[in-house]
Amino acid sequence: MTQPPPEPPAPDWQQPAPPPGYQQPPPGYQQPPPGYGGAPGYGQPGYGPAYGMVPYDPQAKSKLAAGLFGIFLGSFGVHRFYLGYTTIGIIQIVVTIFTCGIGGLWGFIEGILYLVGSNGYTTDANGRPLRE
Repeated sequence: MTQPPPEPPAPDWQQPAPPPGYQQPPPGYQQPPPGYGGAPGYGQPGYGPAYGMVPYDPQAKSKLAAGLFGIFLGSFGVHRFYLGYTTIGIIQIVVTIFTCGIGGLWGFIEGILYLVGSNGYTTDANGRPLRE
């Protein structure tokens, strides 16, 4: 008995059949770039940064808290300790002590800069953006 010849491979232009239960995306939907991941549901139509949703980062520091710490407790460098800049926080304490409190203006001004989101005052010590 002879065996039938093997089935030829599918041409490059022919797509394999989708798995059972697969639904076609809506017209105009574009696939995210490779390696684009995130929370469950990311990459699905209606979710993701293109639709205004940003993944929640539980370690992100608050811009409002940093600003208020700077305004009210800036002479003690509390806002810098909160954001992870311990060396600058200690320097602010030393400057405040040696200037008899006048150095506290430094922290007050930085608190305002954190609240308005001035350039250079938008991230913590690890480079994470401050959340609103």
